[in-house]
Amino acid sequence: MKADDFVRRGVLAIAFAGLLAGGAFAQDPTPQQDVQNDKRDIRNDKKDLAKDRADRNADQRDINHDKRDLSKDRADRNADQKDINHDRVDLNKDRVDRNKDQRDINKDKGQLSSDVQKYGANSTQAQADRKDLRADRTDRNKDQRDINHDRTDLNKDRVDRNKDQRDINKDKKDLSKDRVDRNKDQKDINKDKKDLHKDRKDLRHDKRGH
Repeated sequence: MKADDFVRRGVLAIAFAGLLAGGAFAQDPTPQQDVQNDKRDIRNDKKDLAKDRADRNADQRDINHDKRDLSKDRADRNADQKDINHDRVDLNKDRVDRNKDQRDINKDKGQLSSDVQKYGANSTQAQADRKDLRADRTDRNKDQRDINHDRTDLNKDRVDRNKDQRDINKDKKDLSKDRVDRNKDQKDINKDKKDLHKDRKDLRHDKRGH
């Protein structure tokens, strides 16, 4: 009876040891499996590297495009500012002319009134004063139209300048964002290169054997 127990225990011990060995063998990949895994890792690294390079290049193109937009919008904004400055000069000049014409009109009215009293309503002097008055009113009305036109131009150029400034601000934000994306992609590329280098090193090691 004791001999049977001893034999039974021995058989169980051998079976158990076999199971442990089989499990350890199953968990430990063969050199061929290591090589295949390394090759798969290398293929994946190359795909990641190609994708990240494509993303980086696309971001760089966006950056170049943003720079061109920013440069153009700045040029437009500066041109609008020049137009605004020119409009202000014109507006000030036309106001000066209009005010001078108004003073001439006031003077002509006083002269007309004086000549009517002195020489009569249909006198040569009164007729000349009326002619001067009409001419000064014509000049004054022309200057007022110029002022109104200058104001319209000034308002339009201010709207354009403000729009260009908003475009500039948007271009700056886009440029900053695209630079962040480009830098992130470059970091991914650097990481992919390191991974690829490591996996190639593992492959060479596994090909030589453990």
